[in-house]
Amino acid sequence: MKLLTIDIGATAIKHAVMDDKMNSSHQGSRPTPMDSFESFLDTISEIHQPVRQEVEGIAIAMPGIIDPERGHYFSSGVLRYPHDPEVASAISRRCGCPVAIENDGKAAALAEYRFGCLKGCLNAAVFIIGTGVGGGLIINGQLVRGPHFSAGEYSYLATQASTFGDESTHLGSNCSTSYLLERYRQLSGESRLIDGIEFFRRLPEDPQAQRALDELCTNIAIQLYNLDWLLDLEKAAIGGGISRQPLVSETIRRKYDELWAISPAGSRHFTPHLQIIPCRFYNEANQIGAFLNFQDQHS
Repeated sequence: MKLLTIDIGATAIKHAVMDDKMNSSHQGSRPTPMDSFESFLDTISEIHQPVRQEVEGIAIAMPGIIDPERGHYFSSGVLRYPHDPEVASAISRRCGCPVAIENDGKAAALAEYRFGCLKGCLNAAVFIIGTGVGGGLIINGQLVRGPHFSAGEYSYLATQASTFGDESTHLGSNCSTSYLLERYRQLSGESRLIDGIEFFRRLPEDPQAQRALDELCTNIAIQLYNLDWLLDLEKAAIGGGISRQPLVSETIRRKYDELWAISPAGSRHFTPHLQIIPCRFYNEANQIGAFLNFQDQHS
């Protein structure tokens, strides 16, 4: 089987043709349309058109609360324009082929649990760091979606009661690459945002970049600490393009250990037991999980 796999993010749509051995070809990327659902459908159709004779369907990972069995999109995530809730059917009609959709964080969790770094875990989580934050949970050896398909959407967790209505105080805002780059801009006095490539180029010699990364990783470590106490996790896999930087997982681990050292649990001689590791598939986990979800829905 070959599928067109598509990963929809806040800034870009990544795509590739993937076979059932997870080999990829025809990789590409284009900006995510933000003006209308019609433009969104046009973009997906344009990506599909050149490979339509080669693939059996389209497998999509995207933000939002999604029922993968019905292909129903309950919330728009980053796509804030009005849309057809039966988004999989709308794409299928436009492209003339079967379509399956899944939440991006859950897709990543599925990929890592089936074939990646979470294989064999009873309880585990993925934490996808991007423009926002994606998440997915494996509990009792199963991907958890929940009755309303919102399980694992910890990007919406509030972090400050005093500013509850402010979106910038939710986990998805202060644990993201957007936070990292904006925080660096503030600390350094830069007049513009730099991109992630430039940030990590500067990092070894720039104390303000090091401080921004420390703050980001502390924010993430706190949330992993909370998730671990709630769910008794064995592993947390860090994903997204940023996860290719070994220093990111290393710093999150260090901050997590520091939290344990000063926590009530630490003072009672517990030891940190959560393994914090990079995703095996890095920022390809969403597309691999989308492929697996298509197989599950069309088997």
